[in-house]
Amino acid sequence: MSDCIFCRIVAGEIPSRQVYTDDAAVAILDLAPFKRGHTLVIPRQHVVDALADADVLAAVAPAVRATGRLLVDRLGASGLNIVSNVGEDAGQSVFHLHVHLIPRYADDAGFAAMVERAPGEGDLDAVHAALTD
Repeated sequence: MSDCIFCRIVAGEIPSRQVYTDDAAVAILDLAPFKRGHTLVIPRQHVVDALADADVLAAVAPAVRATGRLLVDRLGASGLNIVSNVGEDAGQSVFHLHVHLIPRYADDAGFAAMVERAPGEGDLDAVHAALTD
């Protein structure tokens, strides 16, 4: 897809700082990192998001694991957030599947500082019923 920035990165038309590649995916450093080492794993095949194609999602799993190990082992991260936003309301801004790998360190505020919870939102019984009925 010629207008997709991630397709153009995968094709080598736009420079990137690649940290891992395999037949299914490319992992690049995020240009606006949330934490040191924030990396994006991008499938070589254009797929809109993580729900669009189970085969592509499965194909990038080894790259997610290998890149995650690389970030933990080489950067000394003590944890890792693995996130893929699906849809604009979830924060997806590039509509080509990508998985954020965000290294976490003992001295940062942790995941709770990244996420705001809405008090009282999401009655568990109602959500459970909606998902199981």
